[in-house]
Amino acid sequence: MRIEYDIKLGFKDVMIRPKRSTLKSRSEVNLDREFKFMHSPITWEGIPIMAANMDTVGTFEMAYALSNKKLITAIHKHYTINDWNLFFENTQDAMSDYVAISTGISKHDSDKLATIISRNPQLKFICIDVANGYSEHFANFVKKMRGLYPDKVIIAGNVVTGEMVEELLLSGADIVKVGIGPGSVCTTRIKTGVGYPQLSAIIECADAAHGLGGQIISDGGCTTPGDVAKAFGAGADFVMLGGMFAGHDESGGEIIEKNGKPFRKFYGMSSSTAMEKHVGGVAEYRASEGKTVEIPYRGKVDNTLQDILGGLRSTCTYVGARRLKELTKRTTFIRVAEQENQIYTE
Repeated sequence: MRIEYDIKLGFKDVMIRPKRSTLKSRSEVNLDREFKFMHSPITWEGIPIMAANMDTVGTFEMAYALSNKKLITAIHKHYTINDWNLFFENTQDAMSDYVAISTGISKHDSDKLATIISRNPQLKFICIDVANGYSEHFANFVKKMRGLYPDKVIIAGNVVTGEMVEELLLSGADIVKVGIGPGSVCTTRIKTGVGYPQLSAIIECADAAHGLGGQIISDGGCTTPGDVAKAFGAGADFVMLGGMFAGHDESGGEIIEKNGKPFRKFYGMSSSTAMEKHVGGVAEYRASEGKTVEIPYRGKVDNTLQDILGGLRSTCTYVGARRLKELTKRTTFIRVAEQENQIYTE
């Protein structure tokens, strides 16, 4: 047993200090980024925000909406092979720049992935997703996928420490997904005691990834546009959102009515709701590590998207970042005192 005494921070523990700016308007801020990857020969350009690969968020309908703004949707892994075939029959090839196919690490998952990619070779992004990315088996699976798909951009996660980011990148990942337990419907920290404050995880993992030429995704913990800005300011290359994209027309989740008002269910993919839906229940050797909540109906995701992107542009004007790429260089975080933190978060 050992204890680390260094302070670790979450989004609520800091604010961004404003700096002198020459920008006259938010309209002058360019949120587009261009990435080249550590292993894949692909070059990607767009706004580096992703919809999470949850069946209440990462839907084909969400992909149609977000791709119009050049954002990526990580499609959840529970669509069938026929669903994918129909999706690409009704889309243009350019759409594939903004869609990631998600997979687990079982033989069934890898066989299904192979079939979908063989029928839809225009797919560029593969998201290999597990709750715990610290197993040797996971790193070996990433290495196997790199051998099978040398031209694809491979996303792998989740982890929260620099050494594991490095291992996954050296195993063949191009982008590593960072975050254990920060999501609004994730209960891993409660059920297991395992986790890492998200802002510190981003800072440490981005440093490790960028030293090797890789990228990271901040996955989880963002509840406001300001949190998205903090994630980018801390060094995240991409930010993945779940709860902020839930509850919309394009989201999944059962629609219910309470007191005459519409709601949509939103749940973690390790929740009992998700496991009962997809695998027939919670296995006897494990516990649910997610919860189910009801999100007030929010209408079209375009309205939320405008709020997120508008907030991000505003952050850039406050610190003088003309391009999103410059935000981390222009960011100085100030820690918020406990009393101030309570006022700030209410």
